[in-house]
Amino acid sequence: MILRTFGWSFAITVLGLIAAAFYGGWTAFGVVAILAVLEISLSFDNAAVNAGVLKKMNAFWQKIFLTIGVLIAVFGMRLIFPVVVVAVSAGTGPVEAVRLAVDQPDRYQQLVTDAHPTIAAFGGMFLLMIFIDFLFQEREIQWLRWIERPIAKLGKINALSLCLALIVLLIAATAFAPHAHQHIGHADKQTTVLIAGAAGLITYLIVGGLSGFFESRLEDEETRELEAQRTGKPRPAVALAGKAAFVMFLYLEVLDASFSFDGVIGAFAVTNDIVLMALGLGIGAMYVRSLTVYLVRQGTLDDYVYLEHGAHYAIGALAILLLVTIRYEINEVITGLAGVVLIGWSFISSVRRNRRIARSTTETPVPLASDSM
Repeated sequence: MILRTFGWSFAITVLGLIAAAFYGGWTAFGVVAILAVLEISLSFDNAAVNAGVLKKMNAFWQKIFLTIGVLIAVFGMRLIFPVVVVAVSAGTGPVEAVRLAVDQPDRYQQLVTDAHPTIAAFGGMFLLMIFIDFLFQEREIQWLRWIERPIAKLGKINALSLCLALIVLLIAATAFAPHAHQHIGHADKQTTVLIAGAAGLITYLIVGGLSGFFESRLEDEETRELEAQRTGKPRPAVALAGKAAFVMFLYLEVLDASFSFDGVIGAFAVTNDIVLMALGLGIGAMYVRSLTVYLVRQGTLDDYVYLEHGAHYAIGALAILLLVTIRYEINEVITGLAGVVLIGWSFISSVRRNRRIARSTTETPVPLASDSM
């Protein structure tokens, strides 16, 4: 099971490290290894949330996620995205941006850093909406009940999640992005943050709204399936396919893109060599994909019911940290540890819950045949 699920990740790791060694010797080898570990540590929560969506899709779209989705994640977000950011920031074409990345890595790094407020505002607001909507949903299983129970009641108020997100965006724009001396030709930072944050909100509302619509259709199908089984007319198990699965696939890719922002920016703390960044972050992205599939095939989210909660709390923490980094620099170790601690805590809570259930089951006396007579 491990080899079948992580086989491609292991192979890409070996090839990537060999390519790094040929490209820049043992120093490059070490840089790529560090970047891969950085990407994996920052993306545990990404894998858990992805698994919650992927398990609802049929086998075909799960394969699409592992093939085309990987290409988008590795080459799109880890290689092409920084180039596009530099091209837009510098007002140059993609070819010139690549030339900057290869010939002037310091200038390339500076341009990406200058674009960080835009990236952080967009990704931060998209992730924040995911977290808020998760908290506002009523669910049978609650992890931190003292938080989730009262907030779920507030979720009944129409558009409250959007209002709360807009308040956070205004705070971020005014507190974390004050008027400052900008480079000539740069737009005001507050305006930039507001526009980018609004774009993140709109993206979530469109993609998240469509995915929610198809999820509700899936739940209706599951309800009809259970009813058919009770009446002795079983129906085939349902799973998202066609347009529904395509929309969910888009949702997963936008979600992965939002998660990758901090990894791409954080990579510049290790190196500004675009080749090494692509190799290291690409290896990390492969493991995130494999971990997602492993969680789905093993039914881990069903066995450890608080994992999804922990992943969404990690999303909330990452969203706030991204918005704070608009003005203040935060070490990537803190960002990574926040997600690992929350997911680890939720895993331990799930194990304790399972033990309580098992203990209560074994302690319940089973009536003997003679007792019922």
